[in-house]
Amino acid sequence: MKRHLLPILFFLVLTPVLVTSAAAQTADEVVEKHLAAIGGREALGKLTTRKAIGTVTIGTPNGDLVGPVELFSKAPNKTRAYMELDLSALGMNEKMTLDQKFDGTAGWAINSLQGDTQITGNQLDNMRNASFPNQLLTYKAAGTTVELLPRETLAGKPVFVLLITPKVGSVSRWYLDAETYLAVRTSAKINTPQAGEIEQIGEASDYRTVDGVKVPFKTVNTTPLQTVTIVLKTVEHNVVIDDALFVVK
Repeated sequence: MKRHLLPILFFLVLTPVLVTSAAAQTADEVVEKHLAAIGGREALGKLTTRKAIGTVTIGTPNGDLVGPVELFSKAPNKTRAYMELDLSALGMNEKMTLDQKFDGTAGWAINSLQGDTQITGNQLDNMRNASFPNQLLTYKAAGTTVELLPRETLAGKPVFVLLITPKVGSVSRWYLDAETYLAVRTSAKINTPQAGEIEQIGEASDYRTVDGVKVPFKTVNTTPLQTVTIVLKTVEHNVVIDDALFVVK
C-alpha cells in the first residue's frame, strides 16, 4: 500500500471560498460583496457551529479510496475532519480511519494505520487562519491583507483574482466568477513534511442555502500527489458541539 499518498488529505481546511461582483473595483468592495452574496454579515454572525456529513473519495494511482466523512467547525477556528476509508482498491480488507483535529491552538493528524502526527509549521499556521464561519468577516483585525489583481479567464468565463496574504501562513490566490458571485478556484503553496512545498488547488460547486448562508456541497482539492473530493449530504448549523471533540485525548 502506498501510504505516503494519504496524509495530503489533512490540508482540506486551507482555503475558504469567496464570491465577488463584476462591478467591484477595490478589494474592500469585493470582500463586502462576497459577504453579501453568501448571506450577509447578519446571517453569518449568527453561526457558531457547523456539522456536515457526506462522502469522501481520494484518488490514488492504484484506485479510489472511498468512505464516509464528518466535518465539524466551531467559532472562532476549531475544526475536525473524521473519515473511514475502504482500502479494497489497494488489495486490503481492512478500513483506515483518518481524523484531523484542531482545537484552536494545536492540531493532530490521527491515522489508524500510520499512527498520530502533530501538525506544525506552515500547516498549523493555515489552520489557525481558517476562521469560522468566514475568514473575511474579521480579516483586517487578524492582520491579513487582500489585494485585487488583474482579472483573468477560467473555463471561458471572466474571473477576478484576490491575493490573500496573512501575517503568517500560506499566501492564497482566489479566483472569483464575475457573474455568479461564487468561487471557482483557490490556489496556494503549502509546505508538507511528506513532499515539501506543493501547490494545492481547491474548487467548490453545488452551492446550497442552509440557514440563509450559501454552502458548497461539493469540494475538490488537488495536489501533485492526489485528488480529494468531498460531496456533502447534510449540513447543520448551531448544533451543540463540545470542545472536547477537537482535543486529542
